Amino acid sequence: MADRGASALSLPDDWPAHPDPILALNRMGSFDWDLDSGLFHMDARAREIFDLRPEEYDGHPENLAPRVPPAEAQRLDALVTQAIKDGSENYGAYFRMRLRDGSLRWTHTQGYIRRDDTGRPRRIVGIVRDATEELSDLADRRQGAALDDARSQQTNVVQLATAALAHARTVQDVIDVLKDTHGLTHLGATSLVMGLVEAGRIRLVAEGPAGSFVPGTLVTRIDEPYPMSEVVRTLRPRFIESPEEFAAGYPILWPHLTDLAITSAAYLPLIVQARPIGAMGLLYSDRSGFTPEERNILVALGSSIAQSLQRAMFYEEEQDIAQGLQQAMLPRTIPSVPGADVAVRYRAATIGGSAGRDIGGDWYDLIPLPGGRVGAVIGDVQGHDTHAAAVMGQLRIVLRAYAAEGHTPATVMARASVFLHELDTDRFATCLYAEADLATGVVQVVRAGHIDPLVRAPDGGCRRVPVPGGLPLGLSVEFGTLEYPVGTLELDPGHTLLLCTDGLVEQPGADLDDGMRALAALIATGPDDVRDLADRLIEVADEREGDDDVALLLLRRRGQDTPQPGGRLQQHVAPGDPEALTHARHMIRAATRAWGARERADEIELVADELVTNALMHTEGAAIVTLRVLNAADRRLRVEVEDSSSALPRRREAGESGVSGRGLLLVDLLADVWGVEARGGGKCVWCEFVVPERDPGAR
Repeated sequence: MADRGASALSLPDDWPAHPDPILALNRMGSFDWDLDSGLFHMDARAREIFDLRPEEYDGHPENLAPRVPPAEAQRLDALVTQAIKDGSENYGAYFRMRLRDGSLRWTHTQGYIRRDDTGRPRRIVGIVRDATEELSDLADRRQGAALDDARSQQTNVVQLATAALAHARTVQDVIDVLKDTHGLTHLGATSLVMGLVEAGRIRLVAEGPAGSFVPGTLVTRIDEPYPMSEVVRTLRPRFIESPEEFAAGYPILWPHLTDLAITSAAYLPLIVQARPIGAMGLLYSDRSGFTPEERNILVALGSSIAQSLQRAMFYEEEQDIAQGLQQAMLPRTIPSVPGADVAVRYRAATIGGSAGRDIGGDWYDLIPLPGGRVGAVIGDVQGHDTHAAAVMGQLRIVLRAYAAEGHTPATVMARASVFLHELDTDRFATCLYAEADLATGVVQVVRAGHIDPLVRAPDGGCRRVPVPGGLPLGLSVEFGTLEYPVGTLELDPGHTLLLCTDGLVEQPGADLDDGMRALAALIATGPDDVRDLADRLIEVADEREGDDDVALLLLRRRGQDTPQPGGRLQQHVAPGDPEALTHARHMIRAATRAWGARERADEIELVADELVTNALMHTEGAAIVTLRVLNAADRRLRVEVEDSSSALPRRREAGESGVSGRGLLLVDLLADVWGVEARGGGKCVWCEFVVPERDPGAR
């Protein structure tokens, strides 16, 4: 056997393959030949067949030269090479090997060629066994080709079924493997039945072909006179070798099978850890009796099927628990929001195509707030398991609580990050929190490592809205950077704000920016109704069968003729943070335009800037600037700047060359009315502006 690769290459993660226990039962050894590295792994039984001690073999094929004569080695190498070139899935051969004492012994090998997606061969996994008894003389050796054929077919069934079952995640996947044309039907079975033990009964979960169902067998008791009930009771297989034996042993069942022309049957208990979990029956119409070897193969297959079924049942139980946990953690209902149309969707990840749905930490939430405002949340906890779902649920609850307490968006995000860090979990989370004033359309957005939001216009145009962001929740505490800048955008009537997790955007091998552009194009051509649009986006995600879950929230602002009382925006400005002051100015500018105060926007911005600057200069703490509509009838807008100092501001005349002392003069000159209120240990300086009626033709 030639060395087909360089040992410096990396090996597959699952190399070497672990032999199935059924091989040991049949006194077979196994090997795993990595064609890229050239390493040829053999288990202990295989080394025993080659008469090699552990220290005599280090995984390189050339170490087998003392045991395989050159002529035999050349023949085997030619056989393997031809199978690889032909695109074959397997090969088999008898060959002679030389034992330690110099004598020759006949050996049989069977290999299964594993190829990658391009068809290139990567590994050969197979078995070796002592064939001395079969080929003890020359006559037997002449029959070797025929034996090769039979054993190739039988071993191929084992390998194909075991390989396919290894990928089965659900009970239905196991059933599909068994009913597949490349599965157990290679054994020539006419019909297959399978039942699972549930609460002392056997529930039929598979039967075929169509029309072979026997009335009254959907659910049967274990003590009833049926062959599946018998093998579950006795934990022993039942081989029926003739129609007469079937009719005599099971008179209730036999009349329903006569149309299938059954001549023999094999019923196998499916046993895991000495406990029956079900039974399987294979019915034949062209077989009479079973050889000992055929019985052994069927029993071995039954063992593999039982292991796969148990794994599938555990997986489904875990999925049920995880999905139930996630559904409990997500909002059961989304509240109706006056002035907006809302749609939310969640799609679990698809792991391994149709194999099943996995669970993740994506979530959404909608939080009604005072003053006609609403908070929209989208987030993604790292991981796809029950722990991610549990962390997600806790984060959703604390975010809702912090927002409902009236904290600014930046504070909500910072506190959530501290909470996640204090959970002492190894998970982090990305999140985006948008606080929208539906009366004015002003939206304050805070982003923690999450993707940007998108806005769709009534004409279908869709754009990505870049928002400055901070680190993901949990990591910002780890790195000591709890600052979360606040971005402001305007949501005009008819515009839709879209928040989503990266499962809707990211695709394998594609750039995130390309994914965002593709999503924007998809939204632009989607339905107008937010619910229909949400359904369309989830349909596309389903078609992609991505390995990440998707959460989606769409909020469409309805039109309003006049600003409603109670509109309120708030911004925290820390000392020495010029960006926070810039964001506050941006918020005021956007709000005054949205509230129809464009004519006084410069005055309002200047006054607010003076009040914030005074608070930062004359106190040691931060300032909180609040902008709100007091009354829609007389159109009054109020600006409040709160700080932690109880010292009242004094109006001073500026010197001839001084620049200080003019702040309150500007406030007195530009505002319609202003004053000071005590707030706990600090104060609030406020001023109000009467906003003129908006021109109906103006935006």
